[in-house]
Amino acid sequence: MAKSGRSSAKQDLVGKPKTEKAKGTKKRRGVKLQPTELLPTEIAIDAPTAELAELGREVQKDGGSVLAYYREPLGGNALCLVALPVDKIEPTPYQREVSDAHVRRLTVAMDKTKRFLDPLIVVRDDEQRRYLTPNGNHRLTALKELGAKTAIALLVPEKTVAYQILALNIEKAYNLREKAIEVVRLYRELARLAGDKEENYALEFEEPALITLGFAYQKRPRVSGGAYYPVLRKVDSWQGVKVAAGIPERERRADLVLDLDDAVGEAMEKLKARGFKSPYLRTFVVARVNPLRFMKGSVPPMDELLPGMAKRARGMNPDKIKAEDVARTGGAPEGES
Repeated sequence: MAKSGRSSAKQDLVGKPKTEKAKGTKKRRGVKLQPTELLPTEIAIDAPTAELAELGREVQKDGGSVLAYYREPLGGNALCLVALPVDKIEPTPYQREVSDAHVRRLTVAMDKTKRFLDPLIVVRDDEQRRYLTPNGNHRLTALKELGAKTAIALLVPEKTVAYQILALNIEKAYNLREKAIEVVRLYRELARLAGDKEENYALEFEEPALITLGFAYQKRPRVSGGAYYPVLRKVDSWQGVKVAAGIPERERRADLVLDLDDAVGEAMEKLKARGFKSPYLRTFVVARVNPLRFMKGSVPPMDELLPGMAKRARGMNPDKIKAEDVARTGGAPEGES
């Protein structure tokens, strides 16, 4: 009996046994979610809450209809499966530009199947009585091109989820410019909505350097951000203020990047005048003026590093540069960042 008691106490300390993971899967670092144990028969919501029912009434006023209320099985959060007028749906204002080739592939696929099988995800903009999709712009554009009047969508009651969904959007791989521009569009939208502190959107922004680069791209669309991104990643940081208050500082940091870009451009022109025609000239100049490669431990602040690099670039003497120095430079050629 005593042994049984000890076993019982041990079981209480350990708690419930962990849910076994499916074969071939593994535990991901930083993921703490414990899924619900909702069964398929427990997903439907027969009696929606007052808030959910009110959202359904607004959908009807907007010319749509609610097909079902249900709980998604991962976190148990309520969702609405709805049919909406296509002209009531718009992309969120901080997304990348539509890829014409991707829209064409979607329209051709829809034409062959005569079916729309991938519902949009939307949140409702109460002020303008419209629905915003954070990750369905290509599908929405394809529907409009085909002349569809109705779209099937999953309506998420919590509007902040739209920003989280954007971070999970994997329709196609980003290049650095697309990613940074999307981040800064999101930043400005959150500022308009009186959003929280920068670091509280770390999932959506990924890292501070992308914000600064995004502001730089908005000021100068052809800035070679890829050349400065590795440096920025080491010295840029989150601001301890809300996003609306953080815009002036991000603008200032972007100006530091653009000043460095100007200085590197001047150094490149000097090298070209001496006959250097390598596609890696920018990469070479940035590496030449970057002191971080010689540093161990802590790095200097951005306000010291970037102006210092710009000063060295403007003072570069092309007569001391050898052809083999440039030839050893690797990385992406000009224009591929």
